[in-house]
Amino acid sequence: MFNFSMSELVVILAIALVVFGPSKLPELGKAIGKGISNFKDATANGQDNNKS
Repeated sequence: MFNFSMSELVVILAIALVVFGPSKLPELGKAIGKGISNFKDATANGQDNNKS
């Protein structure tokens, strides 16, 4: 999907650490993970509903 090198990921994580701070990063990661999970569930359920 995305073609990032290791150095680019380190720079992105460093910028996120500066912007959000170390206390907010775990909460932010948890929220993003829940959002992705809900999106996957919704798209899977939408495909199931179209077949029936």
